[in-house]
Amino acid sequence: MSEPTRIVAPAGVAPASAYAHVVSATGRLVAVSGQLALDEHGALVGEGDPAAQARQVFENLRRCLAAAGAGFEDVVKLTYFVTDMAFMPAVRAARAAHLPDDRLPASSAVQVAALVGPEFLMEIEAFAVVGG
Repeated sequence: MSEPTRIVAPAGVAPASAYAHVVSATGRLVAVSGQLALDEHGALVGEGDPAAQARQVFENLRRCLAAAGAGFEDVVKLTYFVTDMAFMPAVRAARAAHLPDDRLPASSAVQVAALVGPEFLMEIEAFAVVGG
């Protein structure tokens, strides 16, 4: 398996504290569509609770990655879509349960006016690279 290279502070760029500015890897690309806080039956998990929704979203990401023969160690990019930036601490806590601080991917966080339904507080997509 190819080990992704993470660059937290490229020359001339302020160091990142909760992500890597650059992640490069060689291998097979795995793209995981944005995941919502739905259980395996399609029921919402954590109505109005950003921490519960974040935990479910990361569990869904884990399952999707596994289906492609990947894991969080292969993730090179996460994109967070949240309806309120105040939810980011809950997202970071859920992420920390799956990714140690020395293996953080490149990341983007975007506050959006709405997701596919008003009950959803966040959607997170992932890109991973598997193998070498």
